[in-house]
Amino acid sequence: MADPLALISERAATAMAALDPDGAPHDPVVRPSQHADAQVNGALALAKRLGRSPRDVAGDLVAALDVDDLCLTPEVAGPGFINLTLRDDALAGLLGDLTSDRCGVRPAAEPHTVVVDYSAPNVAKEMHVGHLRSTIIGDALARTLAFLGHHVIRQNHLGDWGTPFGMLVEHLVDSGLTDGDAAGTHAAAVSDLNAFYKAARARFDTDPEFAERSRARVVALQAGDPDSRRLWRILVEVSTTYFSDAYDRLEVSLTDGDYAGESTYNDVLDDVVAELEAKGLLVTDDGALCAFPPGFEGREGEPLPLIVRKADGGYGYAATDLAALRHRVRDLGATELLYVVGAPQHDHLEMVFAVGRQAGWVDDTIDVEHVAFGSVLGEDGKMFRTRAGDTVKLAELVDEAVGRARTLVEAKSNDLTDDEVTDVATAIGLGAVKYADLSSDRVKDYVFAWDRMLALTGNTAPYLQYAHARMCSILAKADPDDAASATVDAVRITEAAEHDLALALLGFDAAVHACADRRVPHRLCTYLYELASAYTTFYEACPVLRADDPVVRRSRLALCRLTASVLACGLDLLGIRAPTRV
Repeated sequence: MADPLALISERAATAMAALDPDGAPHDPVVRPSQHADAQVNGALALAKRLGRSPRDVAGDLVAALDVDDLCLTPEVAGPGFINLTLRDDALAGLLGDLTSDRCGVRPAAEPHTVVVDYSAPNVAKEMHVGHLRSTIIGDALARTLAFLGHHVIRQNHLGDWGTPFGMLVEHLVDSGLTDGDAAGTHAAAVSDLNAFYKAARARFDTDPEFAERSRARVVALQAGDPDSRRLWRILVEVSTTYFSDAYDRLEVSLTDGDYAGESTYNDVLDDVVAELEAKGLLVTDDGALCAFPPGFEGREGEPLPLIVRKADGGYGYAATDLAALRHRVRDLGATELLYVVGAPQHDHLEMVFAVGRQAGWVDDTIDVEHVAFGSVLGEDGKMFRTRAGDTVKLAELVDEAVGRARTLVEAKSNDLTDDEVTDVATAIGLGAVKYADLSSDRVKDYVFAWDRMLALTGNTAPYLQYAHARMCSILAKADPDDAASATVDAVRITEAAEHDLALALLGFDAAVHACADRRVPHRLCTYLYELASAYTTFYEACPVLRADDPVVRRSRLALCRLTASVLACGLDLLGIRAPTRV
């Protein structure tokens, strides 16, 4: 185990159990401290249990604590805190674990099958900024969980079913575009489909006869009418082609094989309803079949229904969500299900989960979690929109991000070819957008500000990417013999900045596990920023290529190499590239 705080925690827990007459386990509460590399705070709780002075218990704990190989002499401070400073040679020795392709990160102790539901755009609509957070957060969590050894199943729950598709298919028929090739040509661009959708919606809202035909078309579509299905597939195929291109441009890991839209479950909806009815979980309310999971109430305190089948016999997204939940547990064998969906869907998802528990699909061995997130705001504090007040299209956002990054790269670089500038600008532009999202606590709204996210200073992706490129540049400029000898075995820590950098490097394992286990990508972002900041301090305080002593020079080159590897690995888990030249 490379994490020194985890090692100290294990040994402190052993020492605390030895001090307890009952041998009871105790949390040593080991934390980083402003006064030392680590602080053991558990003596205060143990003293309360034993009815003794916290400082006396802390003194006994210091005597029992076996950390001589890791730390200098422990010191008792304040009411009973124990401050520990790690030995330079111990830090250097622990760095050896970081040389693997895992950069010292332990695989999960108990790998699970994890379904991650994210992105979920609607067919026949262009993706916009509202899809950004689900896609970026979900992809970072999926990457990190897979890196830890979990079997990750990505599920892109497309909105490809229901009343809107009766409306769209009927409008397709009325437009005379019933031939498959003609319809495919007409819908070649999603921007055309957007206009097509708006026209169909306007007719649905103003033409009662069209609305009635649209509802009938939904019934035919759900019943398997061949012509309705053929026309519907045109819309789905054009849309998924567009989605796949958008995911490629965003450099996220979703593929065509991850599409699992609402229509996927159409053939099992009757069976889902029959099972819920047989278990006594559905009641008829105004002609609709509804579930009333306990604990959910409306504004007046009345039981809140989850409408599983509508009065007209059609199914809404509650039914498909229940079918998806059952499928993911029974058929995919998931023991963890993460729904990376906006916070406004909290009550709906919790009701679906509650019905799943009542039905016996979800039990105590299965973790079902709504990974909620806030909204993207403009710099005015309102929902992020164009100057004209329209929703920001995802393609336009990507274009602007890469364009702004290209200006930045061209101003900073003079030895890159045009193709290299394009590649680096793409990496930096996408990285800036992703990192601005991921570095914020996901449950909160965050402000989308171009200047801030593309800044070369502060907690931004460009700052981290430029730091990585600087490390690579130093390694490339080094004498070949020095570079070849700059292995982890060459590390000799003698300066405070080297000590702090080594300590930061050894925190990678804890940051990755926290990101995955607590679903908090911002914790990994914070770690990477602190690592890059520690490196900047090291770089300024400790000459690398200009170090006179070859032993020192090779040691510092090794620290550069380790930091570059950890930084690149961490960024990759977030779905962000780390260019070697900028």
